[in-house]
Amino acid sequence: MECIASLDQGTQSTRLLLYDAEAQLIDSHHMEFTQITPQPGWVEHDPMEIWDSVLQCIEKGLSQARSRHPELKVTGLGITNQRETTMAWDRTTGQPLHNAIVWMDRRTAAICQRLSKELGSGDAFRETTGLPISTYFSAFKWLWLLENVEAVQQAAAEGRCMVGTMDTWLMYNLTGGAHGGIFVTDVSNAARTCLMDIKNLQWAPDLLQRFRLSTDMLPRICSNAEIYGHVRDGPLTGVPIAGCLGDQHAALLGQRCRPLEAKNTYGTGCFLLLHTGTEPVPSQAGLLTTMAYQLGPEEPPQYALEGSIAIAGAGVSWLRDRLGLIDSVDECEAVASSVPDTGGVFFVPAFSGLLAPHWRSDARGVILGLSSYSGKAHIVRALLEAITWQTKEVLQAMLKDAKQPNFKLLRVDGGASRNNLLMQLQADAIQIPVRRPEHLETTSLGAAFAAGIATGFWTKEWVLGSTSEEKRHGDYTDFLPKVDPATIEKRFRCWEKAVERSFDLEDFDAE
Repeated sequence: MECIASLDQGTQSTRLLLYDAEAQLIDSHHMEFTQITPQPGWVEHDPMEIWDSVLQCIEKGLSQARSRHPELKVTGLGITNQRETTMAWDRTTGQPLHNAIVWMDRRTAAICQRLSKELGSGDAFRETTGLPISTYFSAFKWLWLLENVEAVQQAAAEGRCMVGTMDTWLMYNLTGGAHGGIFVTDVSNAARTCLMDIKNLQWAPDLLQRFRLSTDMLPRICSNAEIYGHVRDGPLTGVPIAGCLGDQHAALLGQRCRPLEAKNTYGTGCFLLLHTGTEPVPSQAGLLTTMAYQLGPEEPPQYALEGSIAIAGAGVSWLRDRLGLIDSVDECEAVASSVPDTGGVFFVPAFSGLLAPHWRSDARGVILGLSSYSGKAHIVRALLEAITWQTKEVLQAMLKDAKQPNFKLLRVDGGASRNNLLMQLQADAIQIPVRRPEHLETTSLGAAFAAGIATGFWTKEWVLGSTSEEKRHGDYTDFLPKVDPATIEKRFRCWEKAVERSFDLEDFDAE
């Protein structure tokens, strides 16, 4: 049995998934790793712990699969990763120079404010990169490392500093690390650094200079589907690494979205992408102009509009780990369903500021509308509703930029989309059907598709061709709106008031 392996390195866990020729899941293995929070607003990962989780997932996942399928042969490896998470390492030793700074970390707020003031606008880089100045993106994290970490400063001065996102770190180590490992990234991850020219898909020289970076410090930009190198050691020795996409771009491909089709992934955060075709669409409504994917070096790039929400599944984890309102993530749906509504409670989970369409790094989390009637179930349900209201905000901005009156449906995926109540609340909030596929791991499936296309395991036509809806998306569940539009709009206006009250609270940060 031949298969494609997909390595999904996410914000909270690493997974290996194996797919057969019909894109059906054969087996999988996952591991969680440590979330490091040195101070409020800071989030880090240990790159070596992540690398160890990759090795263990490969070893245990393949061993488990081969115990069931002894003749299993992996013909290609695709990689998908948490985007914007940023690190630096030593060229001579291959060792990290600092913990990875995670995408939701907001330590670079002062740098972003400084640049916005210096350049006269928070949108000074939008024309080149499609992105606003924000703590979200990698370039600002690299600048922080260069300004604040002595080991990084010294390595940069001596020409030993390599910088990259998690995809680059993994491909570097899988192919040998300091002993000949490849140093590459793909267009989707490069598009999230605020350093790549969105039109020519190359590093922008003027931005490299501004962020104190040189081309030798940065990886070479490649397409999403090509053979980058081969795994050097372990159970996958010799297997070509042939696909690489940032997680949300992988989900867009995994959902097989065509132009003017949108998907929302409910993971740690929430990410809504609209495939816009072969031309980048500038946003006037606070969204990001980004890559969809490029399925080969000679293939035309595909673009997307994106709205990013920092807290989705991470908010549910926070209810469990920090407040103790639920004992497990799975309990969330039952607790929230125990009440018919939020009892007037609104929860804005702006733990690290607000991303699209507000881009307010000064926002902080607030819970409003509490009364003596309020209980834990109301707060839990308000968190779920917050995810759906934020998605509604992004969807409205997307319709404005794309000049569309509405979409026929929203495709969804990601772990939190298993929550049936959340999906029903989402359909109610946006007043269009929400479609959830049977296989929710569309992120890993998208990485597998890219690797399969590059190695000839699948054709691009088979993955994206004009087949029937059922064949293109397999089994799915539709959630239809059940609440009348007038009620939804009244509650949405309350949500907008709650969002306004979350602004300008950075002075409340713990000292």
